Formats: sequence, structure tokens, C-alpha cells
Amino acid sequence: MKDKILDILKEIRPEFEFDGVEDFFAEGMLDSFDLMTLVSTLDERFAIKIDGTDILPENFMNVDAIAALVERSPKR
Repeated sequence: MKDKILDILKEIRPEFEFDGVEDFFAEGMLDSFDLMTLVSTLDERFAIKIDGTDILPENFMNVDAIAALVERSPKR
């Protein structure tokens, strides 16, 4: 799953290397527009529905946080 998430991140922002980064927002790698694109893409690719209350920077700050969110999000 983490490889798929890294692939999605590279599609959104190909200029960055996301692997091993602790906080994508603090490093300036993602912004709020990127976050909305990421949520939509994760929903589509993993056939999940990310709840609006889960759209918080801490759930998207690194690959591990995103993977945990994907795992706990309900399937469509």
C-alpha cells in the first residue's frame, strides 16, 4: 500500500521525493489544494470514502499517516 501511496504523491507533485519525509506540509511539499487532490485520488484508487472530519493535516503528513487513514476508512 505504501508504494501505491508514494506513486500517487509523485503524480500530484513529481518534483519531490516523499519517501522518508516526516511532515509533507512543514517541508512545503503539499498544500491545501494538493490535499484535496490527494483525498479524491485515494478515494478512487483504494475504493474508500474518506470522511470530511478526517481531512486534517496530521492524517496526511507522511506516508505512514496516509496509510493508516486509508486502512481505517470505510470501503465504498
